[in-house]
Amino acid sequence: MSTLKKLAAAAASTLALSGAAAQEISYVKLSPEITLRRMVLKNAASNGTVLLLHGFPETMLTWRTLALDLGRDYEVHAFDWPGYGQSSRPAVDKFAYAPRDYAQVVKAYIDQAGIDKSKLVIYATDIGALPPLLLALEQPDIAKKVIVGDFAPFDRPQYMSERLRSLKAPQTAEATRNALNQNRREIIENTFHRGLEASEQFNVPADFKEDMQTSWTRGSISTGDAFYHYYSHFTRDQQYFEANLALLKTSVQVVWGEQDIYIDKKMGEEFATRSGNQITVLPKLGHYPHLQAAHQTSVEIRAAFE
Repeated sequence: MSTLKKLAAAAASTLALSGAAAQEISYVKLSPEITLRRMVLKNAASNGTVLLLHGFPETMLTWRTLALDLGRDYEVHAFDWPGYGQSSRPAVDKFAYAPRDYAQVVKAYIDQAGIDKSKLVIYATDIGALPPLLLALEQPDIAKKVIVGDFAPFDRPQYMSERLRSLKAPQTAEATRNALNQNRREIIENTFHRGLEASEQFNVPADFKEDMQTSWTRGSISTGDAFYHYYSHFTRDQQYFEANLALLKTSVQVVWGEQDIYIDKKMGEEFATRSGNQITVLPKLGHYPHLQAAHQTSVEIRAAFE
C-alpha cells in the first residue's frame, strides 16, 4: 500500500472511530508540490457550499463538529494547509508558506473541487483568514461571503500576544520557532483553553489532539516551521493588504471571540471599521469559537446564506 493510501486509510479510520463516518476523507493534488488532505460532506439537496480554513496549530479535524452541523444543509469542505496535518510540506524554495502563497492554495482548491463561487461561504480563522482576503483583492467573486475572525489583517503587533510578537520580530523569530517545536505537546494541550474562565473551558477531542501531535513533524518541515515561515512574510503581506484595502469588494463579515488573548478584538474592530464591514463579538468565547461553541459559529455561517 502506498504512503498516500495509508494516510487516507488512517484518516478515514480516525473519523469512523469518532462517529463521523459521513465525512469523506481524501487527498487532492493541486500541483507537483502540493497535495492536500481534505474532508468533504456532500449534500444532494445542498443550499450552498462552505469552505472552512483552519489556523495554528490545528488540522482539518478541528472542524468535525461544525461540519456535521452544517452538513445537514450545505456541502462542506475543509483541508489541511500545507505544513499542517497530512498535507504536503514542500521545501521553502518551492513554497514559501506565506499568506499570499496560501491564497493561491485557496484559489487552486476551489477550482479543483469545482465549487460554485456564487454559492460559497468561506469561514476562516487565525492564519487561515488573511489568505482568502488577499485572494479577494484580485478576485472579488471568490465567494458569496468571506467570514473571518481572530486574525491579524494589519501590521499591529500591539494587538498581539507576546509570543506572536516575538515570532513577528526578526531578532527573536528563530528562538520562538525552536520553542514552538520543543514545546509542541504543551501547545497542543493548552493553547485552546488559555484566557478562558473555568466555566468556559471545553473539551478538545483526544483524537484531534493526537492528529496534531502525530502530524507535527513530517518530512523536513514541521508545523512549527510552517508557522515560522508564514510569519517571516507576514508583515509584508499585511502591509500589502492594508495598502490595497480599497480594492476589497467581496462581502466580508468579521467574527471575534470576546476573550481572545492571542489577538485583541481591537484588531477586528479596526478592520471592520476600515473595510466598512460588520463585526460580531462573541461573548465569553476565546480564540477558537468553532471549537468552543460550534453551534454558535454555525449560526453565523448560516446567516451568511440569507
